Amino acid sequence: MFTGIVTAIGTVTQARKMGPSLKRLAISCPWEADGIEIGASIACAGVCLTVTALNPREDGEPGCVFQVEAAAETLSKTLVGEWEVGTPINLERSLKMGDELGGHLVTGHVDGVGSIIKVDAIAPDPDEPWGATARFHIRAPQGLARFIAAKGSICLDGTSLTVNTVEDDVFTVLLIPHSFSVTTWGQRKQGDGVHVEVDLMARYAARLAEARPGG
Repeated sequence: MFTGIVTAIGTVTQARKMGPSLKRLAISCPWEADGIEIGASIACAGVCLTVTALNPREDGEPGCVFQVEAAAETLSKTLVGEWEVGTPINLERSLKMGDELGGHLVTGHVDGVGSIIKVDAIAPDPDEPWGATARFHIRAPQGLARFIAAKGSICLDGTSLTVNTVEDDVFTVLLIPHSFSVTTWGQRKQGDGVHVEVDLMARYAARLAEARPGG
């Protein structure tokens, strides 16, 4: 489990197709290798992936390079198949007992890929890439709009965010300068795809409603 609180930005240093249904990736990060175990789960842009190898960084910077592999289901539901060398990735390690739950409960099981259809800068500031804050308008993946509600939580590219408004299959979220400084959102633009994981409670509430007689 994760919280949607990004703690590092990694960079893809290797992306290799191992066949039609498997891709191997190496991602450099600022975390030291002794804090990561083989078999550990790391949320990579919101996608839960398993560490299969650890190596030192070759650029001399602190941290390590961890290796993960994405199989057919992940490649079909996410943008991982499009990642290439140089792609920046939001990273979060899995929760440990006693950790603060700063965002909301996130599984790392991406439901689909949404699309940024508009970005509004609010209170423009020349020192900030998107202004003081920015509102992102995002079209939900097909079939997921019913799980998204105003004031509810949503995980986008591994980032826990609050839904501001919902209209049909388009919803909005607000990003503040701090979010831009610690995530990849400052590089996002209209037309980009984003990993969407709907709130766990919303998913189960909808399932329970469907199970009721007459539901």
